[in-house]
Amino acid sequence: MPSKFATGKYNIKNPKKYVGTKAPTFRSSWEYRVFQWLDETPGVISWASEPIKIPYQNPFTGKASNYIPDLLFTYLDKTGVQRIELVEIKPLKETLLESAKSKKDKIAYVLNQSKWASAQAWAKHHGAVFRVLTEKDIFGISKKNKKVK
Repeated sequence: MPSKFATGKYNIKNPKKYVGTKAPTFRSSWEYRVFQWLDETPGVISWASEPIKIPYQNPFTGKASNYIPDLLFTYLDKTGVQRIELVEIKPLKETLLESAKSKKDKIAYVLNQSKWASAQAWAKHHGAVFRVLTEKDIFGISKKNKKVK
């Protein structure tokens, strides 16, 4: 298992499930763990790393920018219905204002809110759900007998 700050190319075990156009690159052990979960979970039909660009307006500069979410995946839920999720992996301190202690974390929180509003709109338009996973979510995933929520 890579360290918290590990980076590298993920070695796909089930290549038929991976639909990305480039090899999945993990930038933390959190991403590595989620890649592994997606790759090995039977209910996951397909997944891709950094598959799309979503335009948004940077709240600090006012300029048009592109946001690239970490993952897009399709799975069968507990009832057998196919679902699509667009996912971002972030530390809790960048997802909740009350968890943002430093100025850097508060700036990241504000920027993330703009990105995620655009991601929510994209997901809704494409019949998907947008979700942010934090360390609390990720470390629970691997302990749930590999079932998709």
